[in-house]
Amino acid sequence: MMRFKNLYAGLSIITATMAFGQTQSLTIPNAGNFFSERIEDAFISRLSPKQLVDFGVNNMLCDPVLKDANWGFVIYDPKTGNIINSYNETMPLIPASTTKLLTTEAAVALLGTKFKWTTQLEYSGEIDDNGVLNGNLYIVGSGDPSLGTGKAGALRYSALVSEFKRAISEKGIRKINGDIIIQTAVFKDNKRDILPEGIVWIEHGNYYLPAGATADVDPQKEQSVAKGKSWFNNSEKRYFYVSPFTGKMSFSSEFNGDIVTSKIAEAPAYLANNLRTTLVKTGIGVTGKVSPKMIDKEPEKRNLITAYKSPLLKDIVYDTNQRSDNALAEALLRTCGFQKYGNQTLEAGREAVRNHLQDNGFDMEGLTYFDGSGLSRSNAVTPISQVKFLTKLMKEPYFKDYFESLPIGGQSGTLKRSFSGAGYGQVFAKTGTLNRVKTLAGYLKTNSGKTLAFSLMINNYNGSVAQVKSRMESLLAPAMNL
Repeated sequence: MMRFKNLYAGLSIITATMAFGQTQSLTIPNAGNFFSERIEDAFISRLSPKQLVDFGVNNMLCDPVLKDANWGFVIYDPKTGNIINSYNETMPLIPASTTKLLTTEAAVALLGTKFKWTTQLEYSGEIDDNGVLNGNLYIVGSGDPSLGTGKAGALRYSALVSEFKRAISEKGIRKINGDIIIQTAVFKDNKRDILPEGIVWIEHGNYYLPAGATADVDPQKEQSVAKGKSWFNNSEKRYFYVSPFTGKMSFSSEFNGDIVTSKIAEAPAYLANNLRTTLVKTGIGVTGKVSPKMIDKEPEKRNLITAYKSPLLKDIVYDTNQRSDNALAEALLRTCGFQKYGNQTLEAGREAVRNHLQDNGFDMEGLTYFDGSGLSRSNAVTPISQVKFLTKLMKEPYFKDYFESLPIGGQSGTLKRSFSGAGYGQVFAKTGTLNRVKTLAGYLKTNSGKTLAFSLMINNYNGSVAQVKSRMESLLAPAMNL
């Protein structure tokens, strides 16, 4: 924690501990705003970059936007192992989407950067001389979070269905005398394990997590309202949100249009039904129905028709961190659980990530890890543990891929509209935003060539997100000269 606690209402008296050595002090007479500002500018011009950051911390302590906030901050030098600047660095705080730093690192470490999910198309039974398959088609999923989405270069549903249809035709199948069976056993407990604890239905960007059988939980496709003219009075519009499987509806006070999208709760079912429709339309009859089979107690002998592989894990991680994609993050968490314990539930994923962190020396003091995305307000972490974690990563063989997944100030991802001045191209970090929570953690590349780790987390602030974001950028700006 910072050693000094003085809060300056102005610059009436400024002690030399910050700028002029231990034996000097500066007293500013009450000479009006013009002269006070001139003296303040002269004083600030003599501060070192470290002192400017400390000065910024003191300004934030006096700021009405932050007066009721809990917040913590640290800049850390990985080379020396020293804290450069800090405030409340050991306070556990809600990290929001900077939680993804832990999730994506665990995925890269446990699964490998070249890991791919596989979705297989198989058949049972026999194909007769007329091309009739007397058996079933199987779509066997592995929890691919990019399936059909186009994320990270993945095929969209239409292209994937075309590929499957082509492979079926090349196999000589002209008719299917059976069902199309969806098998996603790795997600067998998913419907009992729908939402991370502590999420709120009013967060910016509609951060809601319905669970499909593949944990394809795209928050941008969660809201569910009827298509057509709004039945609300224009002066008093409303929003209704529905989460699949829960039967619960949430209500909010704005509705900005009359066309609303609906989350596909069962991605494999959507794929299978789309495939069935396409086959029938193109002359390949299907006599049966689309049927889920989570657990196959008496599996039929099956033959592979084709297999679709997802993009590389490193590309999924890139999309996760650049776009702060909650769907991908939760799927990464569950896949870690399956890889370690053979169970792709939320709890198995939590245990896998926690154990990985502990085994690799993560400072567990103050850590509460509830989900992979950071949506849960039950998550907590300290700023100092974040920067030490980021420091340790710099020695890992996968650090280059991990580092390149982070948004860059003023240039890419969720930082594209931040750091347009100081920090442009020098801040490589994960952002986090929840209601009254704003966080940022990652690396700074200073003008002198140093790479520093930092964490800045603000909880329970007053004012707007834009106001807090501006203050965060102002605090970090002098650090570019460290």
